[in-house]
Amino acid sequence: QAQLVESGGGSVQAGGSLRLACATSGYTYCMGWFRQAPGKEREGVARIYTIVGSTTYADSVKGRFTISQDNAKNTVYLQMNSLKLEDTAMYYCAARRSSGTCAFDFVNYNDWGQGTQVTVSS
Repeated sequence: QAQLVESGGGSVQAGGSLRLACATSGYTYCMGWFRQAPGKEREGVARIYTIVGSTTYADSVKGRFTISQDNAKNTVYLQMNSLKLEDTAMYYCAARRSSGTCAFDFVNYNDWGQGTQVTVSS
């Protein structure tokens, strides 16, 4: 069973950058980053198919966030640049362990990390 451990959250001023990391174990078909702000539903931010490396982003982060992977370290990253106040949320990484859809719906993912808080201030 895949296990996920996130790191890299913190506080930053608007316009700044943060990089989140998600260390994995076990086989993964795709990995995703989701976020959830207080009072809002969890939303998909970025995903990567771990075999072919193809990526997809939510419109709200396109051009600012980059998902990548280091297979040697079994780690997936989310580089977040030009952060905005509305990016403030708890960020979760997620793994799907079998082939199928990796659409931005939490039901498509089997395992979740504990979450890491990202706070953007003005």
